[in-house]
Amino acid sequence: MSMTSWQMVGPQKPLQRVDSPLPQPGAGEVLLRVIGCGVCHTDLGFYYDGVRTKSPLPLTLGHEISGIVETCGPDTEHWADKAVIVPAVMPCGDCDVCNRGFGNICAAQKMPGNDIQGGFASHILVPAAQLCEVPLNADGSPGGGSGVSLAELSVIADAVTTPYQAVVESGLSAEDTAIFVGVGGVGGFGAQIAKSFGAAVVAIDVDAAKLEAIAPYVDRTFNAREMPFKDLRKAVSEFVKDKGRRRTEWKIFETSGMAAGQKTAFGLLTYGASLAVVGFTMETVDIRLSNLMAFHATARGNWGCQPKYYKPVLDLVLAGKVKIGPFAKTFPLAEINTVFEMVHERKIHQRPIMVP
Repeated sequence: MSMTSWQMVGPQKPLQRVDSPLPQPGAGEVLLRVIGCGVCHTDLGFYYDGVRTKSPLPLTLGHEISGIVETCGPDTEHWADKAVIVPAVMPCGDCDVCNRGFGNICAAQKMPGNDIQGGFASHILVPAAQLCEVPLNADGSPGGGSGVSLAELSVIADAVTTPYQAVVESGLSAEDTAIFVGVGGVGGFGAQIAKSFGAAVVAIDVDAAKLEAIAPYVDRTFNAREMPFKDLRKAVSEFVKDKGRRRTEWKIFETSGMAAGQKTAFGLLTYGASLAVVGFTMETVDIRLSNLMAFHATARGNWGCQPKYYKPVLDLVLAGKVKIGPFAKTFPLAEINTVFEMVHERKIHQRPIMVP
């Protein structure tokens, strides 16, 4: 039997279809039949912006993967035929940082579509230790009655789990205000997660369509393109006051992956605030770093998500507390070059999911 993959051969060169024999899993590995693989901003960074991959080209991109275990290597037989989500960041589990609970900075971590071959393919070979099992109903659909498909669950592997980790590490509580700057894929899911924690949630973007889509799931939206920054900050402050929430310790999440968004997010710092930088851009920004000192505030980055958080995120989705369907759209894998171009040109507002 053979498999099909779409490989990046060079920056901005059309992804090439490659047919090859199915690989056989070794010890601790499984061969997964891919059901869905989401298109992430990081994939476009590799393809358009010159961000370097850890593995040399040609390389199959794609790190938001769901599928069915088709073949098991030694010691992984218990995964046979199970539906799973592949974590976008898979730590080794044995090193010093892993043993101290910091697996997402593990130097030996494996990221599909970066460290190893990715999910824009019919099959993928992955380590089995960190997989997240998806419970299935008798008809083969994901459990819980949410109506989400296994293909749609692929985006849990980055777009949903990444902001979840940022929310957890911020210490967000029901007494807090969560502010998301950029509510595309990652930010839109993050805003829903924050709402499930009971926080008052503000969504900020420059795209009216994205704000309209997320509006039913948050408490307030602001279009940063339509108001000067000082007016935006004042409007957010008045919203917090009207909601009776704390005037301090805002939890701010930069999820746009744009320099302008990063500048806006930093400018919203207030006393005791925390800023999580979740989006990625190669651009640089000019900021007054002393604001962190003056406000006794905190800023931290967020790389991926530790596998231990995948099950609670999956539970939120299967319970219907975080909606994927309205914010995702499936496409045949063979259309991947067209989809990349459409996402790059911002012609798609939903999270594209490639289906073999």
